[in-house]
Amino acid sequence: MDKVYGAYLCTGCGIGDVLDVDGLKAAASETGVEMQEHGCLCGEEGLAMIKSDISEKGVNSVIICACSPRVMQKEFDFGENVMTIRGNLREHVAWAAGPAVEGDEESEEVDEFLQEMGCDYVRMAVTRAQKSELPEPFLLEEINKNILVIGGGIAGLTAAIEVTKAGYKATIVEKEDTLGGKALGWRKMFPTRYPYAELEDPTIEQMIAEATGNADITVKTGTEVARIAGAPGQFNVTLKAAGTSSEWDAPARVTVDEQDLIDKGEMEDPNKGLRPYTELNPDGEMFGAVVLATGWKPADVSEFEHLGYGTVKNVVTNAEFEKLAKEGKVPARVAFVQSPGGTENDKDFPYCNSVTSMVALKQARYVREDNPDNGQAYILYQHMRTPGNAELFYKGMQQEDGVFLTKAAVTKVEEGENGPVVHATNTLLGEDLALEVDMVVLAAGMVPTTLDEPVINLAYRQGPAFLDLDLFDGYADSNFICFPYETRRTGIYTCGGVRKAETMEETMDDATGAALKAIQCIESANRGVAVHPRSGDKTYPEFFFQRCTQCKRCTEECPFGALDDDEKGTPLPNPTRCRRCGTCMGACPERIIGFADYNIDMIGSMVKAIEVPDDDEDKLRIAVFVCENDAYPAIDMSGMHRNRMNRLVRFVPVRCLGSVNMVWIKDAMSSGMDGALLLGCKWGDDYQCHFVKGSEIANKRMENIGETLGTLGLEPERCAVRQIAISDYDKIPAIIEEFVEEIIELGPNPFKGF
Repeated sequence: MDKVYGAYLCTGCGIGDVLDVDGLKAAASETGVEMQEHGCLCGEEGLAMIKSDISEKGVNSVIICACSPRVMQKEFDFGENVMTIRGNLREHVAWAAGPAVEGDEESEEVDEFLQEMGCDYVRMAVTRAQKSELPEPFLLEEINKNILVIGGGIAGLTAAIEVTKAGYKATIVEKEDTLGGKALGWRKMFPTRYPYAELEDPTIEQMIAEATGNADITVKTGTEVARIAGAPGQFNVTLKAAGTSSEWDAPARVTVDEQDLIDKGEMEDPNKGLRPYTELNPDGEMFGAVVLATGWKPADVSEFEHLGYGTVKNVVTNAEFEKLAKEGKVPARVAFVQSPGGTENDKDFPYCNSVTSMVALKQARYVREDNPDNGQAYILYQHMRTPGNAELFYKGMQQEDGVFLTKAAVTKVEEGENGPVVHATNTLLGEDLALEVDMVVLAAGMVPTTLDEPVINLAYRQGPAFLDLDLFDGYADSNFICFPYETRRTGIYTCGGVRKAETMEETMDDATGAALKAIQCIESANRGVAVHPRSGDKTYPEFFFQRCTQCKRCTEECPFGALDDDEKGTPLPNPTRCRRCGTCMGACPERIIGFADYNIDMIGSMVKAIEVPDDDEDKLRIAVFVCENDAYPAIDMSGMHRNRMNRLVRFVPVRCLGSVNMVWIKDAMSSGMDGALLLGCKWGDDYQCHFVKGSEIANKRMENIGETLGTLGLEPERCAVRQIAISDYDKIPAIIEEFVEEIIELGPNPFKGF
């Protein structure tokens, strides 16, 4: 578009009290844009001034130098045809590095440093506006709004039913011949109503009837997903008969001559051991989004040999006991072992959480119900977890005659004369126990099906399954802190046992959430905007393919599998899979990837807009690239708390540290910057990066650039990466100060002035 700029400076909230307004306006003029001032831009008069310029002067590129872009978003939204760029003078300058403390003898020098900060942020804001374009959304020519639900258990049934309540259609694909999953074998459900004292009859049969009787739900039993290609809004799904080999290992095609050699035994049959691949819909079926609800399976407890599973009669898992209970075969004396015991005194069984605690309480109730006169249930635990209203059920069971609960370490289960004998130490009673019971129930955990089964079979360049499942013990790779139901494959949402161990009641809530996220994804794709965490972002990565060298770094580093590639290695973008993090942009050595309002040239020009004095050793300049998800909000909050920030740093906002192209660092250092710091989300085993891999990738890139700086005669220590959580706002000044001190000790950049 032909840009008409309107630049506006707010002097309220202390900005005008600590900064020279005329000097800030002069900084804007240096970049070719004239700036107006107002005492309160977000007020009625200030907004009226801006809207008047838009309507009367045709302003379509508004530059607001005032408060953080994270606030007043609605006030400074002037419509789809007007681009708004924000410069942060309040939280990053006036409040974070405000006037010197009382009695500071260097107040004049401090004011000079502060003014330079303000002028740099004004220049960066104007430069950003000049280098940005109003984005146009990527719109699919045709979008499918049906939702595929993989799994027909309680999670899948709930998701499908909730989808139809919202006006959408669903298809359930279940590999078994019947719907219902494991819930069909449960005798009772946990209480869902006050006073949370009585178990309830399962609702699974009613749910099956509701789903099969719903005209908007298509049910395909005895079926599995062979392949999922495409992207949100246009997933192409191929199905296969359950139990047959998948498309990935389908029988090989052999010639007549080869078959003759096979028949003679002179050539090995390439199809030996493979069952035929039974394709049910060769052309595939289109869906808009996918809900993965394939559930869980009981964990293997045979590794704990001292507990006797598989060797001592009547030692069963909790899942096996539930089946017996439904059949009415509950013995009178039962010990429920909640942890391995032995040398693992303070640990639970693998894949256990509050669910196994609740199951033990529920099954203890079965013992009492079926044996009212002599039923005895012993619950031996290391941890009892009963969250929320389940605590009321727990307290009720504590008071029930015949139910005994004690913290204990089970050391051995052996065969006795009349049944198993459980030996336990370290009990609350202070005595060792030897319990003679009719049955021992081990609290086997809930292992997600994603651990060792290719339940989705994606036709993605980065592989057919979710990545980094080992990081989450096999659970679908959701960012549990910020985005429940999410996976690293946009448009595919998880619920139930593949996301975490859950009760039936929790699973139904979970499935409702996943169904809503699937709907949200479809509608976002229909509008051409991004989903979480940059919800509503109209931009998408654009490629200048003429300069592509097919290095594949963008396809390999994309955290979300948004890029496939052709046989030559040329990227094949899938915009509706894209989360707009910009990791591909940071990966590209040729710098051919960019967004309309976020690209290599834009951030590079903003860095160059920072003035680097070459004649004053006290005025070092340090560029701090801050991710928008944790670091930037934390800096804002630090400013809101009036924490003093070092005046030598300049914060440059980036979408994610993964989007930081190393050319920005090289250009900053070659232009005389004295240091560069990347400040972003935590990464590793307990990562908090909203884009999953961004901070980790940036750390690896910075290790490499350190080597490059060394070859240029610059100390690698001039560049660093620091991790920070959004809640660490009080720590930011010290983190910044520590790095600045390191740079001061190194001295000015020797390239300064060249």
